[in-house]
Amino acid sequence: MQHYLQQTAGTLKPGTVKNAELSLREFALLVAAEDTAVTCVAGLRRRHVERYRQWLLERPAARGGPLHRHTVRDRLSKLRGFFRRLDEWDADDRPPRQLVFDSDFPIADEPLPRFLDDAAAAKLLAAARRDPDPFVRLAIEVLARTGMRRGEMLGLTIDAVVQIGSAYWLRVPVGKMHTDRYVPLHPQLKTLLDDWLLHRPEGLRSNLLFTDHGRAVNASRIEAAVRKAAERAGLGRVTPHQLRHTLATQAINRGMSLEAIAALLGHRSLSMTRVYARFADRTVADEYFAVSEKVEALYDAPRQLPADAEGLEMAKLRREMHRRMLGNGYCARPVEMDCHFESICESCTFFVTTTELRPTLERQRNDAAAKGQVAREQVFDGLLSRLDEQAGWLTLPTLEGPGRHPAIHWTV
Repeated sequence: MQHYLQQTAGTLKPGTVKNAELSLREFALLVAAEDTAVTCVAGLRRRHVERYRQWLLERPAARGGPLHRHTVRDRLSKLRGFFRRLDEWDADDRPPRQLVFDSDFPIADEPLPRFLDDAAAAKLLAAARRDPDPFVRLAIEVLARTGMRRGEMLGLTIDAVVQIGSAYWLRVPVGKMHTDRYVPLHPQLKTLLDDWLLHRPEGLRSNLLFTDHGRAVNASRIEAAVRKAAERAGLGRVTPHQLRHTLATQAINRGMSLEAIAALLGHRSLSMTRVYARFADRTVADEYFAVSEKVEALYDAPRQLPADAEGLEMAKLRREMHRRMLGNGYCARPVEMDCHFESICESCTFFVTTTELRPTLERQRNDAAAKGQVAREQVFDGLLSRLDEQAGWLTLPTLEGPGRHPAIHWTV
């Protein structure tokens, strides 16, 4: 394992190598304590990996509770990377078969990045600008306006500000993605940087931009600055990386393209940037607000859907159910079958109809004829005949006398 770590130190960053050493050391100590018969890597078996995985899942985290799933996945991936590299090297001391599988990795959650909304971000900047410590003011402005990572900010040099054309840019040093980049410099931030350099002590051997008594500022100083400003703004816990997510969210919500955001943040692929698109999916928003009026109609008039939101079959079903509903149930009779009670009111001797309802009676008679309901058709034929008889001895009223009240004359 030590030989493996020495080889990877030439290609990986020190932090990555240190993390791999931690994982391998945990695994090796666990195996040595519980299975003293194993004295070499070739003696490892599947049960040792299963035991290490269970140990990780049961191990408490530093802040309480179990280890995060991402941490468990990272430890197991470091172990699998070690075994795979031994296979590539065709090492003599290696396990006889594969020991770590994809099914060993816990399914990791994919939460959205934590960011500050516009109101909280404004409070944080306002609190930072009122702080008497110039480093607090500058650190918050740099993180919030450039989206740099904490380590990238610590790596800024005194010549990081450059002028390209009529604008000033900030050169971000090589960082997590092994690339450097230039980001546009806000005029207010340019003024703060000039003032910081103006008060920089002379004769410092370090060319780093952020120093304290001749020594480089460490990461805890940045975290303390953000925490101090957040407490004064009444925001609770805020981390430096949240300001990076905040800038990306503000940019995409105001129409900045994914390509431009990727260049600003130093992403090597758009897949890293697309996570911010989940904050402002314009397609979802447009379609949601397009149907919001129809949704509101459901709440305002719950008895009837909007006409354009109801299909033909749904309208047919609604009308059929409305017609067949009874006081304590509904009628299950097929529409093709006759029913003596369907027109019970029209068959009553006390039923009275008038001429203006003739079109409705004709439609009901035609509907009964189309369905083959003979008895129902006869009922409406009788009603129509009664109206015809009434029309024979009643004539329409006539009006007489201009400017007078109309006089009604009935002719029998």
